[in-house]
Amino acid sequence: MKKDFSKNIYIGLTGRTEADWRAKLKEINRRKLATIALFLEYYRESEREKIYDALEKSCVKEIPLVHIRNDMTKSELKYLCEKYNNPCLTIHEDSFNSLPGWNGYHQNLFLEMNYNNSIPKNVDIGKIGGFCVDLAHFKAAEEKWSKEFEFTLRQKNKGNLFACNHISGYAYETNFDLHTISDQREFDYLKTLPDFVFGDIMAIEVFNPIKEQLEFKEYIAELMKK
Repeated sequence: MKKDFSKNIYIGLTGRTEADWRAKLKEINRRKLATIALFLEYYRESEREKIYDALEKSCVKEIPLVHIRNDMTKSELKYLCEKYNNPCLTIHEDSFNSLPGWNGYHQNLFLEMNYNNSIPKNVDIGKIGGFCVDLAHFKAAEEKWSKEFEFTLRQKNKGNLFACNHISGYAYETNFDLHTISDQREFDYLKTLPDFVFGDIMAIEVFNPIKEQLEFKEYIAELMKK
């Protein structure tokens, strides 16, 4: 039986431009959403400072997951962990090159794997907190039976490693993840995934407006019940 994650699916403050995050945060404030996930992948330091400041003045009180960038400083990680009660900080495979600058926060880091059938030699899940399984990436990797899929599968009996997830859409015809959703059925692949990949914190990673993300959250929660 699938776990019930209806209370553990969070909408994402995502974007590529300042206008993107400001529009989403305005809607978050209007809806008084106290808990969200934060995706900083496309934002440089100067823009991140604006985001942190705006969040301080917002209705947001909890951020259980933050997708970070390799150029982020240890002081930024310290700020996020102290301000938002040690969120899962999600990273990419190439982020292992940044680990020396993040000493003291390695156990807060969770690995999002790609699906290009190549894993850097310095990737070592034992050095960090565990996995953030990007569910669409996992599906694409499974279809390819890639090195990333095998790497993840070998850890399936270590439930403590699977803490959190990114949720985006998936296109069967191209075997790619989708970050702008045009049809809710682009989440239906979730029904095909094994239980072990699902963590307790599931963050929606799409560029759609918050209103649509809330609709997606309901749809995904229903899928998970089945």
